[in-house]
Amino acid sequence: MSEQTEAVPEPMPDAPVPLARRATLRDVARRAGVSTAAASKVLRGAYGVSPAMRERVQEAMTALAYRPNVSARGMRGKTFTVGVLVSDIQNQFYDQVLSGVAPVFAGADYAVLIGQAEPSVESEIAMVEAMIDHRMDGLVLMTPTMPKAELERFASVLPVVVVARGGAAVGFDTVATDDGIGSALIVDHLVGLGHRSIAHLTVDSPDDDPTLPFRARARGYEAAMRRHGLEDRIDVVRTSWTNDGGTAAARLLLERETLPTAIHAGADVAALGLLSVLWDVGIDVPGDISVAGYDNSPIGMLAPVSLTSVDQGAGELGTRAAQLLLERIGGRTEPRSVLLKPTLVTRRTTAAPRIRSASPVD
Repeated sequence: MSEQTEAVPEPMPDAPVPLARRATLRDVARRAGVSTAAASKVLRGAYGVSPAMRERVQEAMTALAYRPNVSARGMRGKTFTVGVLVSDIQNQFYDQVLSGVAPVFAGADYAVLIGQAEPSVESEIAMVEAMIDHRMDGLVLMTPTMPKAELERFASVLPVVVVARGGAAVGFDTVATDDGIGSALIVDHLVGLGHRSIAHLTVDSPDDDPTLPFRARARGYEAAMRRHGLEDRIDVVRTSWTNDGGTAAARLLLERETLPTAIHAGADVAALGLLSVLWDVGIDVPGDISVAGYDNSPIGMLAPVSLTSVDQGAGELGTRAAQLLLERIGGRTEPRSVLLKPTLVTRRTTAAPRIRSASPVD
């Protein structure tokens, strides 16, 4: 049907819109002096619209502060919204990932909506189901702890990309950093300084899925300790990778007769909780205990903290995840798994122990 088959009103540049309601596409068409069908073609970027008509309609949209009805667009296809699942808003790692996610989606005219879940499987599942109910075009899930079967179930409904949890999948894409290498970088650094008594903070969870980051980092820690001949010194403290988890781990360690000389805290957010307790009771870091984190968060970079930490390239993780999700939304179905290489950033929370081992290990 031609755009001329509908009666075209005269332009009404000063046509008011009642303040009590939101401007509609009919209001835009009336102000621009075109048919509603023509205004719709401009909105959709359809073929066959003259530059002059496009300019008039766009000016009318701006003047009326017109915003497309997302629900109506969703009934015709895409809603141009994507959801991002975050399970711990205190963790600055997620902010760093979002710094890579947001520009990619903004460049593709997608709105990014954040779904905050509590750090539990039940809360994560409930939040993902809520985002699906709101007709998102796709989801970026940051370090989800839900079972892989649940991830595959959601991926059968809409495009999904999982960040910071590696491993091959059938129905979704993954973007992660090699956590085994990251943990080895920390252990190698600490052993190189002369440490032999090195503890590791991991997540207290019954889930033994090897793709979970806390499982991968624990494996990397244990393998590196064995490689250095320190299998008898393996010391794993189960807590949570949160600020509270770090403080709880510190109190457990302080109950011991002998403290480790170094701690691989598993995540910066736990390292910061740990440090706050150690500093509060007067323990010298790194004189008495060296502490290394994981994520290279902005707060850890601050001079008063100066935390040694593994850099995952969080911004790049976000960029790659967003690109993969747009490909998925565009129709790609074969799964992709991207694995980045971490680096270690050494700062002032790690140093040689005051008393070195009497029998150094090769």
